[in-house]
Amino acid sequence: MEQIERIKYHEETLDETRKLLNELEVLLDRYIANGGRLAELSKYYGSPEWMEDFEADEDGKLPAELKRGVLSEDGIYDLLSDNNELVSKLAEAIIVSTRLE
Repeated sequence: MEQIERIKYHEETLDETRKLLNELEVLLDRYIANGGRLAELSKYYGSPEWMEDFEADEDGKLPAELKRGVLSEDGIYDLLSDNNELVSKLAEAIIVSTRLE
């Protein structure tokens, strides 16, 4: 790679990585702030309250227009699984980033 091309290439990498880091920081802050709500959702899933709500839905006691993805068999489970995968990816990213130093 020629000198000018090399500098342009690395400058582009610098700019793009800075942009990605800024976006990731914003999203990570939001994710962390939401952590308490996710913990509450996890506790709700399979709890007596969830079972009561699920049964009410099954019995047609809830309003038809009520959004109730939390009462699906897979909604919360899939979200928690996706969260665990994300946490694993974040841990992997941390390991990779420590190798850069």
